[in-house]
Amino acid sequence: MLKRMQEIHAVIEGSRAHGWVLEPDAKKVFSLAGLDVPRFAVGRTAEESVRLAGDIGYPVVTKVVSPKVIHKSDVKGVVVGIADDRCLVETFRRFSVMDGFVGMLIEEMVAGIELIAGAKVDFQFGPMVLLGMGGTGVEIYKDVSLRMAPVTEAEVPGMVADLRAHRLLTGYRGADPIDMARLASSMAAFSNLVVELETEIESIDINPLLCSAQRCVVADARIMLK
Repeated sequence: MLKRMQEIHAVIEGSRAHGWVLEPDAKKVFSLAGLDVPRFAVGRTAEESVRLAGDIGYPVVTKVVSPKVIHKSDVKGVVVGIADDRCLVETFRRFSVMDGFVGMLIEEMVAGIELIAGAKVDFQFGPMVLLGMGGTGVEIYKDVSLRMAPVTEAEVPGMVADLRAHRLLTGYRGADPIDMARLASSMAAFSNLVVELETEIESIDINPLLCSAQRCVVADARIMLK
């Protein structure tokens, strides 16, 4: 565990010049912290990207990697469901002219209900952790539950129960319920990471955290540094 935390702090320190952690590095941080992340790789050229996508297996998700692009969706820097080499190369070429481009993130497609796991360090209360309904509508629905960190696995079902849309997670209209134990362990691991990085971060957002009956996967992540 000590070695993992040393690796996490090394990633954070290496990202300080940007003021935030690029998504491939953020995925590494979350993986080291014990959360489930998609299989992913970063292509620096079109040819390398084709090879990596073949290793991961189509269809894939692609995202621009650039220290100048924090909000990837705003610049159409995310493409879901790429099914072949031709489309992958076209996407790489479009991403490659974006400001600050350093590569293309390629990762496996993952399905599930979109949740958000987030944290901010409050000057008075310290790190606060939230769980809510995620995706692009997160700011519209504002359906979240807050707790002071650290959050234990035993507290997570109560956070879920606080959500107005909690029935979507427990098997609404015959759908499979999400794996609550995996969500609980994911949130506890996330909370522990937040506590560990309290003095180094301003905020962390996992949106979406894709949860299903099989997995809870960090599909997109952002770590903003102090």
